[in-house]
Amino acid sequence: MPSADYVIVGAGSAGCVLANRLSEDPSTRVLLLEAGGKDSSPNVKIPAAFANQFHTKLDWDYSTEPEPGCANRRLYIPRGKMLGGSSSMNAMLYVRGRPLDYDLWEAQGAAGWGWDDVRPYFLKSEDNSRGASEHHGVGGPLKVTDPKDPRPLNQKILDSFDRSGVPRTADYNGPEQDGATMFQVTQRNGRRWSAADAFLRPAMKRPNLEVVTNAHVQRIELDGTKAVGVRYRDKKGAEHVAHATREVILAAGAIGSPQILMLSGIGPGQHLQDVGIPVAHDLPGVGRNLQDHPMLTVLWEVTDQETLYGADKPAKLLQWVTRRSGPLTSTAAESVAFWRSRPGLPAADIQFHNGALFYEQHGAVTFDGHAATIVPVLVSPRSRGQVTLRSPDAAAAPAILTNSLTEREDIDAMVAALKFARKVASAEPFASTIVRELHPGPETQSDEELEAAVRERIELIYHPVGTCRIGTDADAVVDPELRVRGIEGLRVADASVFPVIPGGNTNAPTYMVAERAADLVRGRVAAPTAAA
Repeated sequence: MPSADYVIVGAGSAGCVLANRLSEDPSTRVLLLEAGGKDSSPNVKIPAAFANQFHTKLDWDYSTEPEPGCANRRLYIPRGKMLGGSSSMNAMLYVRGRPLDYDLWEAQGAAGWGWDDVRPYFLKSEDNSRGASEHHGVGGPLKVTDPKDPRPLNQKILDSFDRSGVPRTADYNGPEQDGATMFQVTQRNGRRWSAADAFLRPAMKRPNLEVVTNAHVQRIELDGTKAVGVRYRDKKGAEHVAHATREVILAAGAIGSPQILMLSGIGPGQHLQDVGIPVAHDLPGVGRNLQDHPMLTVLWEVTDQETLYGADKPAKLLQWVTRRSGPLTSTAAESVAFWRSRPGLPAADIQFHNGALFYEQHGAVTFDGHAATIVPVLVSPRSRGQVTLRSPDAAAAPAILTNSLTEREDIDAMVAALKFARKVASAEPFASTIVRELHPGPETQSDEELEAAVRERIELIYHPVGTCRIGTDADAVVDPELRVRGIEGLRVADASVFPVIPGGNTNAPTYMVAERAADLVRGRVAAPTAAA
């Protein structure tokens, strides 16, 4: 039976950080359990190939229940099932969100998680190619760079945003997010730089760190209300128990962490009874407060010849293999714009992901020609969903419902964003490259038609958060030190603890949470004062 001071569940973005930081102390034994396998696939390493991982063994391959606000369609939620987790599968876009996002966390009961508290942890992880500044760090494990070989069409798109009222910005991760620019990405010399690359591999030679793959956690082992270990199955189905002498730390993500808590009898009491799980601790907020960013792809055929069309040709692969350059270094979306859908908003509620490619239905639909995509993403959704269990079997995927677009303000914002994307496409110099609008198509014009198109074509952009949120109220799952309320020796440290989804991609904030969690575990952060 393996034993360690700390047993970490999940070798994703947060788990890799925790494994590295906690094992820095040679007297501390750390065991990291990952349900998936290795991250050695070329589709992990080649940036532009990320969508090739979808619906494979590298993917948890979740889908929601029929979504009432999305024409009763099931929405796809990919999650990385390998070392590095979703940082080995995502589009590598490095976006922190706005200071007001974290100040809102603190105002809602996450004492010690305001912008001034979390900013140092963003900088701690970072090794930014632009160099050290007030807003960026160098020397950290996480490589953050400008795109190595972006498609030139992005500059025309950015110029058209400028002419449409969204001016250029030097740095959306600086003091002000609003504006349009190129993304920064987590790559090293044109290759993905995941949490496994940045944090885990440098630590794996340490004798006090053990990493076990293909270890699917079934439940947390409890002694009364104290976590003492975890029970997991290996690749052959044999059960094992890993004992934790200090703490169990869940880092299984916004779907996995609440699922494991509920499988362990920690969660909404009535729901647990309904699925046949004995209640160890009635904690009603587990699995609630699910948030994700809805996205809509708006697509055009273009005359520009330097798009990602044909990027899978052997010559382009050879270019990437030999020089780490060319279109395969692309993250698909290479430029970004932050925009407010109506006056009076405190910050942008729409983030446009822009790229010189045809990207539809998560890459499953192709187009035989050159295309461009503008993807409006609602970064401040009002809708809230939930993760619940279907059965007491850990192998059964949980039931997921985001309730996306069930709030009137959310659908209005997305319709406004679709109209604005068309405005950008009608502005020069992007306009001169356009042959025709492909989706939703020029026949879609009235507000009613636009709303129907949004509801029928909306998808999620792979940012689930919030299901084990930080707080001090009755529905909070973890306290401001990330300890599960009512359970000794158990923490959650991943995107599930976000009280409110940040205004941007969620990978960078997940690294931040894990960096701060490691300090909390080691007692390096002063205990926060409860918010008034």
